[in-house]
Amino acid sequence: MTQVSSTLGAQDVPFSDSDFQALAALARREFGLSLAPSKKPLVYSRLSRRLKARHITGFPEYLQLLDKREESSERLELISALTTNVTSFFREDHHFQMLRNNCLPACAERSRNGKRVRIWSAGCSSGQEPYCIAMSVLDTIPEAHRQNIKILATDIDPQIIAKAKAGRYPAEDAASIPESYRKKWVTLESDGRSEIAMSNDLARLITFAELNLIAPWPFQGPFDAIFCRNVAIYFDQETQQKLWQRFCDLLVPGGYLFIGHSERVTGPASDLLKGVGITSYQKTATPSAAQPR
Repeated sequence: MTQVSSTLGAQDVPFSDSDFQALAALARREFGLSLAPSKKPLVYSRLSRRLKARHITGFPEYLQLLDKREESSERLELISALTTNVTSFFREDHHFQMLRNNCLPACAERSRNGKRVRIWSAGCSSGQEPYCIAMSVLDTIPEAHRQNIKILATDIDPQIIAKAKAGRYPAEDAASIPESYRKKWVTLESDGRSEIAMSNDLARLITFAELNLIAPWPFQGPFDAIFCRNVAIYFDQETQQKLWQRFCDLLVPGGYLFIGHSERVTGPASDLLKGVGITSYQKTATPSAAQPR
């Protein structure tokens, strides 16, 4: 049995293989996370901070804490520690180009005929992605507020959802927002903290909510586009394939799924989700020819 030790305050805290396996089992059961043994040092590094914050001296005690029903907030701290919320405005801009050029024109036509339009940012992190979607929508459909157009933005972490709702970011983050968009929907705050704020016009289109992607979803769609980027990388292949299928089931025929740069749609969903660009997929009306899975 191997152990990884590091300094926590003034003492070393043992982290046995059985400790790691128990944490990995909990992360998979509760959140669908797949933690390979090679992640053990990273898990130790990140969770040792939680032990310090909770004044706990060992991982067995922390595991007991996590099993308590009233410690749901600590389980969320766990997933926050084990995942990385790295994002930026218009990250992987080819997705937003496809949204504007291929998806939104058809959405605009349907909305003008009284039809609903829904876009989902699944795993929205600190909110840059849904605000970029909202900018793209208002740029393509200026009258969106007068029509039945909404953006759903979800994440499992309540703290990150609160940050997303606030819509305030370091001023340097504005550099990746097109200038024409900055002029319309971004303001520089003058409170001495050098922050930018997203406009209310953007916020009015977005509903933020907490959601665990591997749990039941409290909605049935359908969605015209779903963004789920750099989330499935934390899941094993079986969980990924189930997620792709659930997304596919909620997309309208012709709807789009945008995923992360290191992710690929595999499994049964690949019969209906056709690759139409870099990590961009469109739902077809009928299954395609057999594809490798």
